[in-house]
Amino acid sequence: MEGRAAALGAGTVLNALATGTGAAFGIDVETRATVELDPAADGVDGEIAEDADADTDLIERCVALATERWGDGEGGCVRTDSDVPLAAGLKSSSAAANATVLATCDALGLAVGDGGRASDDAVDVTRLEACRLGVRAAREAGVTVTGAFDDATASMLGGVTVTDNDADELRVREAVDWDVLVWTPPERAYSADADVARCEAVAPMADLVADLAFDGRYGEAMTVNGLAFSAALGFDADPAVEAMPHATAVSLSGTGPSVVAVADPADPETDLDAVADAWGDRPGTLRRTTTRNDGAAVE
Repeated sequence: MEGRAAALGAGTVLNALATGTGAAFGIDVETRATVELDPAADGVDGEIAEDADADTDLIERCVALATERWGDGEGGCVRTDSDVPLAAGLKSSSAAANATVLATCDALGLAVGDGGRASDDAVDVTRLEACRLGVRAAREAGVTVTGAFDDATASMLGGVTVTDNDADELRVREAVDWDVLVWTPPERAYSADADVARCEAVAPMADLVADLAFDGRYGEAMTVNGLAFSAALGFDADPAVEAMPHATAVSLSGTGPSVVAVADPADPETDLDAVADAWGDRPGTLRRTTTRNDGAAVE
């Protein structure tokens, strides 16, 4: 009983730590999971390819919850490998959880889809159901403060999603087509360690960002979010300021440290090459990619 799946990394439009309302968008970097189930196995063993010492509680919990809900409590093993750097603000935990839950469904022989369309008549598990189970696992594993339903839905469904993280409710999902440049410094920042009180202090700005997002003004929302949460979380806003003349939007992603700039390819005023030049002397890595609107899938 083996299953495979992949899920997207994501960038931030609105950090949910201030008010519980969050927004994110899927990008073309993936985490892949392979799950092997064994009815005779006692528990679940996890492995993260990029870091043999990384905490595997999240992916192990995802398998356990999925088999408890849709299987017969099978044990086994799960392995993930990823293009999404760990603890960089690019939703590595959400991508790992989504990929693992879908891979477990695949190993159980379950059909996964979105429902509501003739082509999905045979769906056993919807992607939103799988997403919510991964969010539950993330809360139980202690890797998130809010549950990160915004990040999880962007990873699972693609496009831009706006969510109520307190209720795990999807409020908006919309396709978006941007070119993307990501700068990831060498340091790591774990979401569970974020200073929630500092984030709550910028709640009025988060409310403004939410209003912009609900109005479909995702670029403006993203940039305002980046400035507010860079200040709240103690990150330098200079990379964002350097990008603003050349990008549709730029923001600190999640609780950092990555900064993500996006450009509408139809806008001749944008130039991510110029942003890359401005960021090129900073320590860390630069990645060029695009948004994606398809989301996670069984392989």
